[in-house]
Amino acid sequence: MHASREVRILNKLGLHARPAAEFVRLANSFRSEIWLVTATGRFSALSLIDVMRANLDCGAAARLEADGVDAEKAVERLAQLLKEMRDYT
Repeated sequence: MHASREVRILNKLGLHARPAAEFVRLANSFRSEIWLVTATGRFSALSLIDVMRANLDCGAAARLEADGVDAEKAVERLAQLLKEMRDYT
């Protein structure tokens, strides 16, 4: 199964180390392969190094993509987490 969704980084500090680590922890709780796709490349949401390399600052847009048995649930929950991180420091 494949799922994807456009997301925007709302945190004023962007997807910096602490929220990125939380994002990666949640991504690793799913069985699907999950990616963050930006204008500069495709980054594994399962790797903290890749998520940091995506360089997602406040206002940045990305596409969450997932392939696997729980792809839709993974994309939905990760998109929700990014919204919840609006004021995360």
